[in-house]
Amino acid sequence: MTEAVRLMSRQPFTTPHSSPSSATPVNLSLSSPDITDPFSSPNHTYTYSTDGVDTFPAPSAYSNRQYSWIHIFPEGRVHQHPMKMMRYFKWGIARLILEPDACPDIIPMWIEGNDQIMHESRQWPRFIPRVNKRCGVWFGTNVGGDGNTVFNDLRRKWQELVQKDIEKEGRSFAMGVLSDGLKYGKEAVELREECTRQIRGAVLAVRRERGLPDEDPKEGLVETWREEGGKRTGKMKDESWVGDI
Repeated sequence: MTEAVRLMSRQPFTTPHSSPSSATPVNLSLSSPDITDPFSSPNHTYTYSTDGVDTFPAPSAYSNRQYSWIHIFPEGRVHQHPMKMMRYFKWGIARLILEPDACPDIIPMWIEGNDQIMHESRQWPRFIPRVNKRCGVWFGTNVGGDGNTVFNDLRRKWQELVQKDIEKEGRSFAMGVLSDGLKYGKEAVELREECTRQIRGAVLAVRRERGLPDEDPKEGLVETWREEGGKRTGKMKDESWVGDI
């Protein structure tokens, strides 16, 4: 999540209390095994490894990737419902709107037909997509950006919370890193809930334009899906099929 927030923002990602002069220079070559450990380096440059030996800069280490496009599936699961209902949206989507240094453009989309191509109940050969099926993608209008939108209102409230948290903690955090108060505080949680609800509403508007009837508002509540119990994948009580992404 930290990396995603940074990809939607602009460098530098260090806190005001970090000393640029003490930062270790980062080699941005395609292969850079001498990059310092990202969690101890004062420049907060994240890296990743493919085998525990090599080290590469994380995507946000490249300045030309600032304000990136990120495609998000906020349900966080494969969800195939016979009536094309959606699961609840996970709150992480709200962090990607509230925390970047500018409100991102937000293009809601509706995708259907993947269940015809690769249904979760498919048998052998399970790994082969089914042919002669129809898949469609519908695009909504931009509901984010610099305009006078509900998301900018929510961002202003978030920034007020961040300022209060800085005054309380006596310090600020690097881009994409939250204090416990901003993670679990009542106001912070309520802001993420409302932001997620607004995102779901934007996607439902595209779903409606596609010609599908409105879904039951309870479909968007996490409490509704808790009835699944501990079952994570397979056929659910409402006849939907759920799988891991």
